[in-house]
Order: sequence, then structure tokens, then C-alpha cells
Amino acid sequence: MTDEQPPNLALLPAGLRDLLPPDAETEASAVEQVMEIFAGHGYQRVKPPLLEFEDGLLSGSGAAMADQSFRLMDPDTHRMMAVRADMTPQVARIATTRLAHSQRPLRLSYAGQCLRSRATGLMPDRQLAQAGIELIGPDSASADAEIVAVGAEALAALGLTRISFDLTMPTLVPALLDDAEVSAEARRHLARALDRKDAAEVATHGGSLAATLTALLLAAGPADRALAALDDAALPHAVRILADRLAATVAAIQARAPGLKLTVDPVEFRGLKYHTGVCTTVYAPGRHEELGRGGRYLCADNEPATGLTLYPDAVLRAAPGRTAKPRVFIPLMPVSGPAGVDAPSLRAQGFATVAGLDPVADSEAEALRLGCTHVLTEGALRSLSAE
Repeated sequence: MTDEQPPNLALLPAGLRDLLPPDAETEASAVEQVMEIFAGHGYQRVKPPLLEFEDGLLSGSGAAMADQSFRLMDPDTHRMMAVRADMTPQVARIATTRLAHSQRPLRLSYAGQCLRSRATGLMPDRQLAQAGIELIGPDSASADAEIVAVGAEALAALGLTRISFDLTMPTLVPALLDDAEVSAEARRHLARALDRKDAAEVATHGGSLAATLTALLLAAGPADRALAALDDAALPHAVRILADRLAATVAAIQARAPGLKLTVDPVEFRGLKYHTGVCTTVYAPGRHEELGRGGRYLCADNEPATGLTLYPDAVLRAAPGRTAKPRVFIPLMPVSGPAGVDAPSLRAQGFATVAGLDPVADSEAEALRLGCTHVLTEGALRSLSAE
């Protein structure tokens, strides 16, 4: 006979975690601060559901997230449903259905939680928060620049002012390989070599494109240097159009946000599968994880759109620490007790008030026990931080 161990109720599935005080409040307030910036630029908030019918959620741009989506059966309709792994396809659906007749350009914002079926090396969490904007209708460099500039402003509001936006054109290399009629086997080798930034392998498998691809690979870095290499490269007409659009987007961003650090990787093409044009990834100095990602795509396969999604978990890991609200303990007082206890005015000043529920002999000791930084004694506010 064996003794069964009681289940560990704190154990969660891999990639899922609890967010405890004060981190949960910090994240919520940071997200709302970001959303206020978005709203200030005319982005109106939408709130899609956490899960939808599978055939709707995973159609169009949502098909790119099919392998990352949890499925379950709706007990009411017996139809399969899927939990969202990314919110952009949901916003695209709203734009092309519920808001199909709204004036363009259509500016929408969103914030919420997503769930993915498995973690990756760059994103070990399977549940992740997202907060983002989508600009639907225009297909222009100025639209691409707007989402970068607004995203940079939102991050600056959280104290991240030394960020960089890495711009790519995921369709450029495939278009170049198509024009040169590169074989499927050579494309596989080149994809791996470009992903690993292996110039020797690019030279080995690049064929007639070896010199061009190597030059573009080595040009990745500051925007001006990378664009100069693109300008010097002998590109076929269809590829030149893509390169010029990338250059126009950089110019538009520099005009709108002159001090923003921009890098360009001409041969990067790992963007989300639904991306069709200029894309961007946001980084903070000294950190390898992405703070956000976005780019151009099509709503319902025919309407141009661009957007940017920020990842609040990663953003807060990179941002300066945020101080939790100071907490004031307010002891329980008899009705005839002294005046001067004004909890509403303290909350208006930014304090969190913790009301006593029973009489205590030592108010200061009780305040410390409850994690308070201040206590109201004899109608006066007293700080406990120096004790």
C-alpha cells in the first residue's frame, strides 16, 4: 500500500504562471498608460472575445497562427472553437465585418491576453499579454511610419527612450529568389544561411545572387548604411519597388521621429506568415527579447493594413522599475473618535488606503504587518519607511 501525495495546487502547466502583487497591478497600469497614448492618436479600442469558432479565427491572416492555437468543442453548437494566439487577426476580422462601412483610414487599438499551444526559445511563456494598434485602409510609407512613431511614444511613456526599431521587408528576398528562379533545394540552404547570418554559406549556395545577397547580409545595421547597400545593389524591377518602399518608410519615420534609432536588415524574412510588406521589431539596448512586433498585412486578403503589437511582459522587464502605490493603514476608530481621517483625499493623492477591520493595540505594528508604508495616527499621516 502506498501513500498518495496530495496534489500540488500551486503547480501550473509549463509556460503558464501567476502574476502576483505588485506585479499584476504594475502591468495593468502600464497597459492602460499605453492605451491612453494610443487613444490620444485617434486609435479607438476594440475588445474581441478570447475564443472564436475555428473556421473564422483561423481564416485569412489568422491561418498563420493555426499551429499555435488551442482547440476545443463548443458544448452548445458542437462546432470547433479556437483560443486566440494573436489579436491582430481578430482586429482584421472586426474591421472587415462589423466595421466594414466605417470611414478609412480606420484606427483601432486593443489589449488582452493570448494563449499559445507551445513556447519558443524567444517566448517561454505560453500565455502572453498584448497591447497594440492597427491602421487599416492606407498603403503608404506615412502609415507605416505612424505605427512606429506612436509605438515609440507609448514606450517612452513607460521610461523606454533608448529603444530601436529593426525594419525589414520579408518579401524582398523571396522576390529576388523568384526572379532568379532559384531551385527549392538552394532556397532551403539559403534560408538557413541567411537566418544564421552565415556569409560563407550564402556565397556557397547563392549562385548568381551570391554577391548581392552577401552584400545585403553584411549591410544589416544602421538604416542609412543598409539602405545605401540596397541602393547600390543590382535589383530587378519588382525587387527595386520593395527596396524603394523600405527606403521611403525609413525617410517617413525619420521625418516624424527624428531621434528614433532605426536599423534595417535587408535579408531578414522571418516575420509572421501573414506579413506582406514593411515589418518592424522593437528592441531595448542589451536585451535580446522582442518588446514588440508589427508590419504590413492584408485584411480579408484584399484591404491593406499595418500594425504594431507590444508585449507588456517583455516591455516591463526592460523598462525602469515602477514604484507601487504607497499604502496607508487606517485603524478602525469609534464613531466618536478624532476627526482628520480622510481616506478619499489620500486616495486622490495617489495612496492606497488599507482600512482596519478590527481594533488593534499597536497601529504601527499592524501597518507594517500588512505591508503599509504609512499609518494614520491621531488624525495625522506618519511614514514608516525610516523605521
